[in-house]
Amino acid sequence: MSEHSTYTPGSGIEKWLDERLPIIRFSKEHLMDFPTPKNLNYFWTFGAILVMCLGIQIVTGIILAMHYTPNIGMAFDSVEHIRRDVNGGRMLQSFHAVGASMFFAAIYIHIFRGMYFGSYKAPREILWILGVLIFVLMMATAFMGYVLPWGQMSGWAATVITNIFAAIPFIGTPLLELLRGGFSVGNPTLNRFFSLHYLLPFVIAAVVALHIWALHVPGNNNPIGVDVKDSRDTLPFHPYYTMKDAFGMVVFLIPFAWFAFFAPDILGHPDNYIQFNSQVTPAHIVPEWYFLPFYAILRAIDFSLLFIDSKLLGVIFFGGSIVILFFLPWLDTSKVRSGNFRPMFKWFYLLFVINFIALTYLGAQPADGIYVVLSKICTAYYFIHFIVVLPLLSRIEKPRPLPTSISESVLSKSHA
Repeated sequence: MSEHSTYTPGSGIEKWLDERLPIIRFSKEHLMDFPTPKNLNYFWTFGAILVMCLGIQIVTGIILAMHYTPNIGMAFDSVEHIRRDVNGGRMLQSFHAVGASMFFAAIYIHIFRGMYFGSYKAPREILWILGVLIFVLMMATAFMGYVLPWGQMSGWAATVITNIFAAIPFIGTPLLELLRGGFSVGNPTLNRFFSLHYLLPFVIAAVVALHIWALHVPGNNNPIGVDVKDSRDTLPFHPYYTMKDAFGMVVFLIPFAWFAFFAPDILGHPDNYIQFNSQVTPAHIVPEWYFLPFYAILRAIDFSLLFIDSKLLGVIFFGGSIVILFFLPWLDTSKVRSGNFRPMFKWFYLLFVINFIALTYLGAQPADGIYVVLSKICTAYYFIHFIVVLPLLSRIEKPRPLPTSISESVLSKSHA
């Protein structure tokens, strides 16, 4: 029990439970009464939206797993069986497939919000690292899930992406064979991917719990990046932010429902509605849209460097594009957190966002001509932003003066 708790059990049952498992006391202290900065905007609701998305994916995934058959001879037909014969199966499958895209849309917004407002800076480094780890686990889970329908794009995406591991010296080939369960993509691969796809969401849920715990130690960052001075800067999380988060989730569910009900297949690739045939290669192998920026980086590296061949160099850049996010707290050493008070950072941040969108577009285009040249330029800037721009800005930029407190900032806006 907390020594400074203000919770008083309201009934005999609550008192009995509190003495044995103080779950109500915990929820009141750490969830309902948690002091939250009073100036959080709607970009901060994406944390709650992501928890909702994870819940949708786990619930729909468990039900779909009851009807799916992880066998290369029956997987494709079992997905069709879910769509056509299972009660509510079409909607379950739609919500799960669309849910993956909406999950990634929300996490990209969440990440870019954190990058703009400096949510990775001390003392929130562990919070940021756990967030990037969740992103990596999501990518692994989504990739394995994309293989399960066993369509043309599923099977060939599995072949191309797992081939990445073969480029790693010494351990690459054994790792590739372990992942595939053999020398080529087949039934053992599908079984492995199905098992891991089912397991990893629960690992993600555990890391999310750690992420929330790490958030509650230093507390929330806020749009002006100024630390909480006293109780006048905060509001209890409930009812103020529970209602705000609930409204944000309802608004987010509107496009989610539109895609699921009216255009469930619009984000998929037509070739994935043809059963996988290892003898027929699609004209253009494309992963899901949320992998495209990193896929563009992988394809952009078609040259060798010193003793490193192009295949291994591509893997290094591909892996480095994600690994570098873990080091962001130490690459940006500016003392000012919020981009609102960093005039030069704002423009470079905007350029980085445009560059990332360009990589997403280029990842979906054929790997030839001008698209390769543009991919190289965008890949170069992606790394320059982290390795050159952010450290340099930290030294030369002159930030605008910060408000002395959150309350001062809020009151100045209300009188403006």
